[in-house]
Amino acid sequence: MNPELKWKVQRVKNLWHFVRAVWAVARNGYPARKLTVIGVTGTDGKTTTCTLIYEILKAAGYKTGLISTVSAKIGDEEIDTGFHTTNPDATLMQKIIARMVKEGVTHLVLEVTAHGLDQYRVMGCNFYIGVLTNITHEHLDDFIDMTRYQNTKLKLFKRVKYAVLNQDDPSYKMINVKTIPYGKTKIRNISEVLAGDYNKYNIGAAEAVVGILKVNKRLSDQVIKSFGGVPGRREEVKAGQKFRVIVDFAHTPNALEQVLKQLKKELPENKKLIAVFGATGERDKTKRPMMGEAASRLADVVIITSDDTRMESQDEIAEQIMSGINKRYSDKVIKINDRREAIRRAFMMAKAGDIVLIAGKGHEKTILIGKQDRPWSDAGVAREEIDKLRPIM
Repeated sequence: MNPELKWKVQRVKNLWHFVRAVWAVARNGYPARKLTVIGVTGTDGKTTTCTLIYEILKAAGYKTGLISTVSAKIGDEEIDTGFHTTNPDATLMQKIIARMVKEGVTHLVLEVTAHGLDQYRVMGCNFYIGVLTNITHEHLDDFIDMTRYQNTKLKLFKRVKYAVLNQDDPSYKMINVKTIPYGKTKIRNISEVLAGDYNKYNIGAAEAVVGILKVNKRLSDQVIKSFGGVPGRREEVKAGQKFRVIVDFAHTPNALEQVLKQLKKELPENKKLIAVFGATGERDKTKRPMMGEAASRLADVVIITSDDTRMESQDEIAEQIMSGINKRYSDKVIKINDRREAIRRAFMMAKAGDIVLIAGKGHEKTILIGKQDRPWSDAGVAREEIDKLRPIM
């Protein structure tokens, strides 16, 4: 379908989303009005930022709820939502928020996507604080160009009381409300788990939010220092192997580049960085060459494999990723369509001290091949393959 026509068709579909959202909010008694809602949007870093805010507020004694890509939490109870999207539709969203209110939650930390804003999935949530982590290349299959993508993200800030913005990101100058800025130079890295410049930004955003809510600085520092991380976000798999294995959700050009840069800094001298990744089918095709370029420039070995291919040809996806790779790096690239086999090959190549990055799926528990959603876990498969290879390691 022509991109502009697709955009116009989605505007019509959004009328239906709007009607459903109005009904869902009213049917559940406008539950978000009873909460202090903190919305976190951006291309990368949303889940980690949300989880940090949630953990700090919980430690400060607030009954806090969380809705993120990974799960929903009500106090200490975790609800596996099974989302393949970050924001559920408005009907489920309002049911979850209504349950939070019923169980005494006072503060809600909500991860908000461009699709969630565009399709009214977060209608009825009057955000007290809005956070923008960054805006980089993503979802241009739906939003056509960066201007429309940016404008959709900025809808979150129309009625917020406070805007927490990354002053190092170009989006910083686009929002004219009361702003609490944060930036890399002002942030101390006090967490071993949250390594890298990109996590400094996540920490800075979380600190700014809890600062607005008057949380004790010493308490927030303690929580950040002891933070155990988020499943599938720079998650280290330790199964007795002599090389490091990192599972990360990085599925945008910026996220992949940032995690590779950080791992390269951590790589011992004369050791290899091996990257295993693919790209989702029936989604933004323009980012695929950019991901290939970043991986081939930063990793010593690149294994291109499947992700959620859906109904698209994996060979075509791989070719589009490879189209961004400079010819001088072509000898470091391997194509293995089967994701398990790709992970196994990476482990067979890895020596003591090397780092293997498995990127793209992160915390997800299924992989969508064709129309079939199959059980899958990058971390789980990594452990299985290490066990199989243990006799020859």
